[in-house]
Amino acid sequence: MRPVLIAGDIHRPAAYEQLKQIADQVKVPFYGDKSSKDAVKVVRDGLDKFKRSSDVIIVDTSGRHKLEDDLINEMKGIFKATKPDEKLLVMDAAIGQEAGPQAKAFNEAVNITGIVLTKLDGTAKGGGALSAASEVGAPIVFIGTGEHSSDFEKFEPAGFISRLLGMGDIKSLLEKAEESLKGKDAEKTARRIMSGKFTLHDMYEQMDMLKGMGSLKKVAEMLPGGFPGKGKVKQEDMDSTENKLQKFRIIMDSMTDDEMNDPSIVRASRIKRIARGAGVENRNVKELLKYYNMTKKMMKGFSGNRKMRKNLMKQLQFGK
Repeated sequence: MRPVLIAGDIHRPAAYEQLKQIADQVKVPFYGDKSSKDAVKVVRDGLDKFKRSSDVIIVDTSGRHKLEDDLINEMKGIFKATKPDEKLLVMDAAIGQEAGPQAKAFNEAVNITGIVLTKLDGTAKGGGALSAASEVGAPIVFIGTGEHSSDFEKFEPAGFISRLLGMGDIKSLLEKAEESLKGKDAEKTARRIMSGKFTLHDMYEQMDMLKGMGSLKKVAEMLPGGFPGKGKVKQEDMDSTENKLQKFRIIMDSMTDDEMNDPSIVRASRIKRIARGAGVENRNVKELLKYYNMTKKMMKGFSGNRKMRKNLMKQLQFGK
């Protein structure tokens, strides 16, 4: 689809810049007018600009903990101009007891159709927002578990409750893995690995898939509480591993196709050149090669286990 973003919040100082940054990150068109003090006009101009070239128009409006008369009138003016299909109230998971009155006030003003629950990556579990959703009769449609677009998820009640109780959310984890694999010939890569062949290209693709699933913390949160190793890995260790994998990807971006296909040819002079190109030290390149050799050895041992290999290939039918 072709979505666009319109900056209808003219009151909060950083609202325009933040929405513009998001638009740039996800590569979608954006409209706003920092000099205007008329939110309805800004939104109307944005609609005129995009209505023929987009499928979904998302308008970011002002929000308050308490609704003042001028905000209510502004929101009503925007809704009159846009005639939106959906009116979503964004709520902080840590809002607590204030959630009910706030949701009720917004609902009375504009008749909200859904709730977006954010900041679920903190200590808050969103109990107040759940009760607010119940009070106004509007469903929670999306949840935010971080600051990036990959941390924005469709709300699944069963998975949400499972994570709330520390039981993990395997369904969401599998969905993220499937989404991350889109456009990639995963079966071909799996067969190469199973046959004992494993290059830096394969390892890069694995890292790419893992990155597409979100942070290691998010992946760990979706694992059940009894999963081996869960709870033993500290947050700082996860951050360190994530930074290291990101550095490895940058190093591989500085390597030639021959070096990616046959890392054994990477000697002193090549290490120096690769390190200079990636902006890292020689020891970082050596660390990547060591990590690759360890992974290759592990894959070789795995491919030698015929029973395990047969079971895995039976499960990984990739949509067949």
